[in-house]
Amino acid sequence: MKLLKTTFRGSRPGMHAGWLALFLSVALAACGTTPKDEFANIAPDKLYADAKDDAAEGNYETAVKKLEKVESRASGTLLSQQAQIDLAYAYFRTGEKAQALAKLDRFIRLHPTSPAMDYVYYLQGLINFNENLGLFGRVANQDLSERDQQASRDAYESFKNVVERFPTSKYAEDARLRMNHIVNSLAAGEVHVARYYLRRGAYLAAANRAQQAVKDYRQSPAIEEGLYIMAQSYDKLGLAPLRDDALRVLKQSFPDSRFLGDEIAAARSPAKAPKPWYQFW
Repeated sequence: MKLLKTTFRGSRPGMHAGWLALFLSVALAACGTTPKDEFANIAPDKLYADAKDDAAEGNYETAVKKLEKVESRASGTLLSQQAQIDLAYAYFRTGEKAQALAKLDRFIRLHPTSPAMDYVYYLQGLINFNENLGLFGRVANQDLSERDQQASRDAYESFKNVVERFPTSKYAEDARLRMNHIVNSLAAGEVHVARYYLRRGAYLAAANRAQQAVKDYRQSPAIEEGLYIMAQSYDKLGLAPLRDDALRVLKQSFPDSRFLGDEIAAARSPAKAPKPWYQFW
């Protein structure tokens, strides 16, 4: 009390107690500001059903909050496992793709024998598929020589798991179609890079990139142009045998190719060659 008398010198009797009471009330009020759990009195199964309704209505942010509670409260149960899967999808729909993939990776490690594993791999592939492949529509404005296509490859591996491990799954057919699309997209990306190098006179890099595309994606339509780029690049490098090999494979594989024209014929006789198709000056 001596400290209080010193601090509040000159104050009226009883004022010290008033200040102390005010201080204690403020402190208690501060302690009571901790947010309450708005779902505290809702059972996990009811909370899960509410989350599913929210997701069905497109309210994924609200669904995320509820599913996170279900996952923790029902830990060790099948309901918790289902909540984890649904939570990954809800993260995906709210744009939290890294979080969604992390949740699926953890699920795969902890529950490798889950009966829902076909869907888990399918969803994993779908997230990476949408993350990366949409960019192929904008390749005209992008330098693909600096582009990382790892997400596409990861998506391919996930879909491959569905097709090979769960061939009777209802997701298998769609996964197979997406695998084909990924292969064609990756091949198109490689050929785009090869074309980029060719136009800038980096003929060895163009030949190598086109050759890699032809080697890795034999069934893709993009290898038609890949073979042509190889022929053009080898011609510029003075490697006539390699040029002729590329032309031969192009003719055998694509006899009606739009690339089989005067430019290719001229590549065999450089002395009579007109300006190449990519030269505008």
